[in-house]
Amino acid sequence: MRALGIILAGGNNNKMKELSHKRAIAAMPIAGSYRSIDFSLSNMSNSHIQKVAVLTQYNALSLNEHLSSSKWWDFGRKQGGLFVFTPSITAENGFWYQGTADAIYQNIAFLKNSHEPYVVIASGDCVYKMDYNKVLEYHIEKKADITVVCKEFPEGTDVTRFGCIKMNEDSRIVDFEEKPLVSSSNTVSAGIYVIRRRLLIDLIEKCEAEDRYDLVNDIVIRYKNVKRIYGYKINTYWSNVNTVESYFKTNMDFLKPAVRDYFFKQYPDIYSKVGDLPPAKYNPGADVKNSLVSSGCIINGKVEGSILFKNAYVGNNCTIKNSIILNNVYIGDNTYIENCIVESRDTIMANSNYVGKDGEIRIVVEKNDRYNI
Repeated sequence: MRALGIILAGGNNNKMKELSHKRAIAAMPIAGSYRSIDFSLSNMSNSHIQKVAVLTQYNALSLNEHLSSSKWWDFGRKQGGLFVFTPSITAENGFWYQGTADAIYQNIAFLKNSHEPYVVIASGDCVYKMDYNKVLEYHIEKKADITVVCKEFPEGTDVTRFGCIKMNEDSRIVDFEEKPLVSSSNTVSAGIYVIRRRLLIDLIEKCEAEDRYDLVNDIVIRYKNVKRIYGYKINTYWSNVNTVESYFKTNMDFLKPAVRDYFFKQYPDIYSKVGDLPPAKYNPGADVKNSLVSSGCIINGKVEGSILFKNAYVGNNCTIKNSIILNNVYIGDNTYIENCIVESRDTIMANSNYVGKDGEIRIVVEKNDRYNI
């Protein structure tokens, strides 16, 4: 493909509460076996983009470990490859990334040393499938300077945590508000942009010269009446996982047959780093209904409408309902968990009771000595 990829995966978000205390949002576990960044990486690979940079910063340890090899997504071996850039102190700069535009600027040598004419910029915290080739073809057809992929939500949906877009009859963006208090539009930015590489370099360098650091506010919104900026609407599944509620809902969507079929059975596939784990084991007394149970799990109790990530252990006479159990969780006997997200590496003592009440999703974090944390 005539494009290189940039995945923005460095931000922090207090809307994830305790879930972001030990990992980046892009490293959040999804659907039992994946992380949220796997979807953008797989889309890049499936679109034949062989050169991809991931910009990481906040709580990047587990994310960097996940990205330690490009083989899982089959990026270029001889040409291209997967590049992970973290902030580094240089003679010219001593700051962490001060925003998305600044993150690109601090690694602008990657753009300048590349030869692909176009750049696809994507967020690392969204769950979707997309052929970026189609967006690039649309971008060229419209003679656009920037193309923004967008998604239209049903009337009445709260979209104030997104960038809200208005377009004219030719799909040119005429208004763009980032996280408005009240929105008059239900079309939101999906956090995916296509732009010519040389133009991106020029705009990023102008931002840095003017002490502007944000890609959306200081480039897309600022230039909306100056540059030809178009919207490309998608009508397939797309979800952002940057709040506890949206993270929970996105995972629970995978319990729906249509969503499972779309991501797991329809081409192209979604790829992830694979661990050498045994199949899940269901002991006598196990009762599992409408749930996703990952490799390495051992089930002795009742699991209903829930998602269990890798290496979870459910003890005797336990009941797990409408909950997400993250990796390496041990749940003692006679425990009841409902409407909860149990943090990874937790040990839940026997006879415990955790229930999220009044429609709230409860986050369970039990610090213990099993892993010395």
